[in-house]
Formats: sequence, C-alpha cells, structure tokens
Amino acid sequence: MSIGKPLANYKAWQRTGDWILMSGVIAVDAASHQVISDYRQLPDTARKELASIGYDTGQLSVDIFEAPIVAQSWFVLDRIRSMALEAGCDSTHKDCTVRLVQYFRDLRHYPAFNRVRSLFYPGGVLSTVVEVSRMLPSDAVVVEVEATLWFDSR
Repeated sequence: MSIGKPLANYKAWQRTGDWILMSGVIAVDAASHQVISDYRQLPDTARKELASIGYDTGQLSVDIFEAPIVAQSWFVLDRIRSMALEAGCDSTHKDCTVRLVQYFRDLRHYPAFNRVRSLFYPGGVLSTVVEVSRMLPSDAVVVEVEATLWFDSR
C-alpha cells in the first residue's frame, strides 16, 4: 500500500538533524481518495493482526460500529511506520523515540485506538490525546495522528 502524497501543498515528513517531524496523518487511500471506513479496505495482514486483538470479527452487527475507528487507526499507524522507514528508522522503531499527538472526533474512540496502537508500539510511546470538532477532508475521518521521532544517528 503506497503511503501517498499529502492532500495539499505540504510535506508528509521532514528530517531535521536527529528529528523526524511528521504532518498529521489521516486514513485516506492515496489511489482512490476514499476515507478508510471498513476492514475490507485493509490488507489481509492487517485484518489478521486486528482479529488477534478481537477486531474484524466478521459479524456485521459488531464490525459496522468498530470498523471506522479500528481500520483508520491501523491505516494511520501503518503509514507512520512506513514514513519512519523511509526516513531511516527500522520497522520496530528500536532506533527511534516516538511521540504521538492523537486527534479524535470522539474521545470514546481512544480505547480502540489504544489497543491497535499496541500492535505498533508494544513498549508504549509518549502520547497526547486531543478531542476536536472536525477534520479534513470529511466528517468520515475520525482520527488524525501527528508523530515526532528522535533518531539517534550516532
């Protein structure tokens, strides 16, 4: 899955010395320009990971409520991982210290995001959580994450 270009005229990330600064990341598929809202929009490997922590159950009456935040969480965190790799951090971020600022349309989505985040950062991260009224490009976006990484290049 391509990490794609930002939705407007800005950089997705920039390395400044030992710092890697990332713009806010939302779950929009670069090819279709569609907001991710369903497990079927994710790769099979993601779906298996999510099923391992109790999501993507195959039950419509459950998945319809959880899928938007869970699928967007996985997509956004995977995109951050891809940009970190592109910037020179290994896939486990072992050589990077990570700080995430997470913006939610509804703070009740945080527990699901937090469970998905544990797949990417099992040792935890520095974290700030903020509730906002809206996000671009549409109200279908329920989470945006901004990342700062410190890369020890010594």
